Amino acid sequence: MRRFFFRGVLALTPLVAVAVLEAQYAPPAQPGQPSWAYGIQADYKAPPPAGTPAPAASPDTTLHKLPGTDSAFTRAQIQDGFGPADWYPIDHPPMPEIVAKGRRIPGKPVSESARACGLCHYPNGKGRAENSSVSGLPVAYFIQQMQDFRNGLRASSEPRKANAVFMVNIAKAMTDQEINDAAQYFAAIRWTTPYFRVVETNTVPKTRVSNGVHFALEGAEAGTEPLGQRIVESPEHTERFELRDPRDGWVAYVPVGSIKKGEALVTTGGNGKTVACGVCHGANLLGLGPVPAIAGRSPSMLARQMWDMKQGTRRGLWADLMKPVVQNLTAEDLVNILAYTVSRRVTGPTN
Repeated sequence: MRRFFFRGVLALTPLVAVAVLEAQYAPPAQPGQPSWAYGIQADYKAPPPAGTPAPAASPDTTLHKLPGTDSAFTRAQIQDGFGPADWYPIDHPPMPEIVAKGRRIPGKPVSESARACGLCHYPNGKGRAENSSVSGLPVAYFIQQMQDFRNGLRASSEPRKANAVFMVNIAKAMTDQEINDAAQYFAAIRWTTPYFRVVETNTVPKTRVSNGVHFALEGAEAGTEPLGQRIVESPEHTERFELRDPRDGWVAYVPVGSIKKGEALVTTGGNGKTVACGVCHGANLLGLGPVPAIAGRSPSMLARQMWDMKQGTRRGLWADLMKPVVQNLTAEDLVNILAYTVSRRVTGPTN
């Protein structure tokens, strides 16, 4: 079926090409939603109810390795929510317990316990396109976001975004001290770039979408397709991604000319269409006080946050300040802005 969707796509008219690209994604939850940022696959199936036992997996004792380390782990160790593998301990300070191992809550299913922050966001806080980068975030901002998750003030506008629900449950399970410990830890780790290799292009590798991530197709299915008005983020190396390699980066494919167009919107506000980002996010988008840096961060992550603010599902402290910023932005504006922000390099301290 996938081959049918992609065969001959470069010869299609623009209208048909868009339809083919959209076939990768499930129908959007709201009109205008940036489907590329959520990555809900077309064959999406709702997860089983909380507490449903996971199917028994065959024991896998294979030890896996990554470049630059003598460590070796099984997949079970790599994916352990309460003590995931730490490939590169030299890359970060000693982790607090909540980051390294999380905390199981007796009598509660795993989905309602505080899983280790390092599982999804990595010990270095760089995270992945389907979740968030948290290294270098201001302590006050980090704590506020966790409180907003806990208090029902931050949710995804996309009900199929399963890990957004996980974050709500984790925030509710964490103590105030654990939240503070995680905030202090990740704030102390400087965000560094480039984590995303940015490529302006009209065509991109064909991808499959799974759990919010675009994976480049290989073998007989490999090829190219039009990028259209979207950004496609893919792991540089699929195998290292699956082994949760915190050093391996991403490639962000953005439309030709989008960085220049985004620069005008970001730096001037586009003649009143939006607000210049540096007013709040600081010079060179490196943050200002409790407002986080946005330079060089995942465009999918930022697109989801901006869309959620526009839809009103993210409404905690400071979120209202973003309302006039996002209200008049078109889908193309969003792509252009985020093409520009991901292309920025961090050259000094960030907030």
